[in-house]
Amino acid sequence: MSAGGEPTAATPVPLLNIANLLTMLRLALVPVFMVTLFVGDGHDQYWRWVSFGVFALASITDRIDGSVARRYGLVTDFGKIADPIADKALTGAALIGLSVLGDLPWWVTIAILARELGITLLRFWVIRIGVIPASRGGKVKTLLQILAIGLYLPMLPSGFDPLLWTMMGAAVVVTVVTGFDYIVQALRLRAGARERESH
Repeated sequence: MSAGGEPTAATPVPLLNIANLLTMLRLALVPVFMVTLFVGDGHDQYWRWVSFGVFALASITDRIDGSVARRYGLVTDFGKIADPIADKALTGAALIGLSVLGDLPWWVTIAILARELGITLLRFWVIRIGVIPASRGGKVKTLLQILAIGLYLPMLPSGFDPLLWTMMGAAVVVTVVTGFDYIVQALRLRAGARERESH
């Protein structure tokens, strides 16, 4: 409220805030990660650990930017769209890179990327009537993908293979299942918009 009792307009959230800058940093780290992943023949133990470090740093920004945005009121429509795109760029680059190097079956990469691309297109399909925020299931999906990819990057001894397969399998299942949840959300947004237009 103003001094005269009149309601004051909400202060607009600046686009260039710390949360969005962290999101953009994550995007900028994607090519850096790819370079470190493919140094030499792509199976140099030292550089694979370096790529793991870059991937971990980029992933940490994902945990921080959302928390900062919510805690300090820095949530923007740009952030709601850019954050999941940055996630997909990072995990997509890692999955494709691992498959190119022969460390991860292509069907895993294709299954995950097909879902991620579909949901991204779905977000743009409804962007004029609303933004589909990341759901709790979507956050679990992202965490599982990050953990699974993180296990593949350092080229752990073969004794860890069952753990790698289990984690990646869980990531694939949750990725596909949560995709249907986003489809339902998008259809509800469209239905709501049509209902409002009819009144």
